[in-house]
Amino acid sequence: MTASSRSSDQQLAVDLAADAGRLLVELRSSGPTKRALGDLGDRRANSLLLDRLAAERPGDAVLSEESSDDLARVDADRVWIIDPVDGTREYGLGDRPDWAVHVALWERSGDPARSRLTAAAVSLPALGVVLGIDDDEVYAAPVGNGGVDGGGLLPPRPGSRPRIVLSASRPPAFAEAVAQAVGGDLVPLGSAGAKVAAVVRGEADAYIHAGGQYQWDSAAPAGVALARGFVALRVDGSPLEYNVAETYLPDLVVCRADLAEAILGAIASTG
Repeated sequence: MTASSRSSDQQLAVDLAADAGRLLVELRSSGPTKRALGDLGDRRANSLLLDRLAAERPGDAVLSEESSDDLARVDADRVWIIDPVDGTREYGLGDRPDWAVHVALWERSGDPARSRLTAAAVSLPALGVVLGIDDDEVYAAPVGNGGVDGGGLLPPRPGSRPRIVLSASRPPAFAEAVAQAVGGDLVPLGSAGAKVAAVVRGEADAYIHAGGQYQWDSAAPAGVALARGFVALRVDGSPLEYNVAETYLPDLVVCRADLAEAILGAIASTG
């Protein structure tokens, strides 16, 4: 794969995440009931992403949260890993910005240890932002129904203590130990993509999770974070592995590099 091809893949990831985000913002503003909105958004965004990938990368495999898993992908050299709506509950509420669209590309290398995510984009449609693997934020979608143009996922920091974002409904058992180890504060936030985006954007310093996830929950966020110099690992310090047969990838730490040793040590100490 040439450098220009990789650049083209990254641009496609950004474009897909942006276009799915636009669709979702427009749908959110069109008046479906909260009960129907999440399912409708999942279906329509998934169709958009699958149709575009079939047209623009017809030889590539796809792993999507909203489609059946064809295990032939395990032997493929290029696999797009997508989550059409990360944070369906937050999206369905209609007034939350902490949901996302994930688009990532995994590519096989001759050395299995070097097979990796080579393109990634996380769209925050309610904020009109797409985060890619470089340092730019791309304007992605019109503001609609609870979005804040150019705003943030979290309010300004009240002080200098590190912020650790985590799930409100499934906080890990080691959360308090991590907060004490880094002298930080625990802050609940919505989807996995939103939490990683908060770290990448400097609104938070770490994201910890152990309540169960799948490859599509973390592939694009981890790809963005790693490319920008953040740490993204399993809670035991092992690397995140993508395009393996088992889609379940239950835990995750994404953080500033200077906090990684203290966070992983605190998790290890809780057994």
